[in-house]
Amino acid sequence: MREYADPDALLAWYDTHARNLPWRVGPRDRAAGLWPDPYRVWLSEVMLQQTTVAAVRGYFERFTALWPTVADLSAADDAQVMGEWAGLGYYARARNLLKCARVVVADHAGCFPDNREGLMALPGIGPYTAAAIAAIAFDRPEVVVDGNVERVMARLWDIRTPLPAAKPVIRAAAAWLTPADRSGDYAQAVMDLGATVCTPRAPACGVCPWMAACAGRATGVAADLPAKAPKKAKPLRLGHAYVARRSDGAWLLERRAESGLLGGMLGWPGSDWGMDPVPAPPVAAHWRDIGVEARHTFTHFHLRLRVHVAEVGHEAAPERGDFLPSAAFRPSELPTVMRKVFDLARTAFDTGGQ
Repeated sequence: MREYADPDALLAWYDTHARNLPWRVGPRDRAAGLWPDPYRVWLSEVMLQQTTVAAVRGYFERFTALWPTVADLSAADDAQVMGEWAGLGYYARARNLLKCARVVVADHAGCFPDNREGLMALPGIGPYTAAAIAAIAFDRPEVVVDGNVERVMARLWDIRTPLPAAKPVIRAAAAWLTPADRSGDYAQAVMDLGATVCTPRAPACGVCPWMAACAGRATGVAADLPAKAPKKAKPLRLGHAYVARRSDGAWLLERRAESGLLGGMLGWPGSDWGMDPVPAPPVAAHWRDIGVEARHTFTHFHLRLRVHVAEVGHEAAPERGDFLPSAAFRPSELPTVMRKVFDLARTAFDTGGQ
């Protein structure tokens, strides 16, 4: 007879095997009475959306070194925050990060609400993030379901309905197991189980604390779950990017509109992105198509940008953008696709097109 999945068994496993993460208060410290900092929990959860722990760790450590508290972040310069965020992608998160920090300071005296409803009223915090913060930072018995939890629950309960249609069933299964005590540790324990044991490929079932209770393992299909509906092919969009260097070494850059993709970020002036983009050089110059494309994939489409370069004099008057002195230009602050453009353009400048 298959055993019942006991939350206490998972918590016992977590007490020994919890990952050491810079934003986490481990189970030993938590048992000793140390509470997590809601600011660090919130920051980590926003960063981890659509991003891996490995990618986030360095960003989190830099952010918390620069802005140790939510009040520090609320007072930060927007451009600096966007620059530090560059490379993490999904830049609307960074804009909402600042909005949320400023609301917490202005309307909540610098203290995050301690429940899901209050958290969801803040900018950029949706149902998952609110549940995660409420559980981890305040030990509320909220149901926290990320990709790792979906995988664990689909296998544990042998849920074969493909995602995303299976989400309500998976959430109900997760809710049934969520305990009233140690809710924050439990939420992190399930995520750790999915990240380290119940992995997407070759799950280590032999060391899983829920091995005997896992219906997917019993039926021999655990490694194939969760099932996923076939993905639609991503469309392709084309565009032009223009990189101009002035005779004094300054670079022509423009800040994108706050709304939309890469909103608020510095980048190279360019055309629209579509199947038949219209060339749109930002300044009169002898533009040279360097014959290569910067290729990048966003969530919903593939992008290919033709890269054009030009050397211009000090009298150049751009129609769009502004020249940024070389000493103030940091390529690392550009979003990834714009860094790809710069790398190609810099090579073209250095080689003279040869």
